Amino acid sequence: QVQLVESGGGLVQAGGSLRLSCAASIRTFSSYAMGWFRQAPGKEREFVATISWSGGTTYYADSVKGRFTISRDNARNTVYLQMNSLKPEDTAVYYCAAVLNVRSFSSTYYGRARSYDYWGQGTQVTVSS
Repeated sequence: QVQLVESGGGLVQAGGSLRLSCAASIRTFSSYAMGWFRQAPGKEREFVATISWSGGTTYYADSVKGRFTISRDNARNTVYLQMNSLKPEDTAVYYCAAVLNVRSFSSTYYGRARSYDYWGQGTQVTVSS
C-alpha cells in the first residue's frame, strides 16, 4: 500500500520561503516519478512541478519557474519542494503525487494530474500580502 504524507506548509509573508516535504511509503521509490500539484479555493487542481525517478529531469509550471525547486532523496523516500519568493497567488493546498516512471519522462504526460496513481492528503500554504 502506497502512502504519501506531505508536511512543511504554513503561513508566510509575501517574499518568504517554505520547504515542503513528501514522505513516501513505497518500497521501490526510486522507480516512481513524483509530482507536486496545488489547488486554490474554487479552482481546479494545477500542476506545479515534477521530477523523474532518478532526479535527473524536472519540469515546472511557468508560474513557478525560477522560484520553486523540486528535488528528491531516494535514500530517504522523500521528495521536496523548495518555494522561494512566494506570492499571495501561491496560496493553495499542495499535494504530492506518485506514479511509476515507465514512460519517457515528458512534461506533457507527467504534468497532468490524471497521470498519477497515488496522492497525499495535502498541506496548506498561505501567503499573506
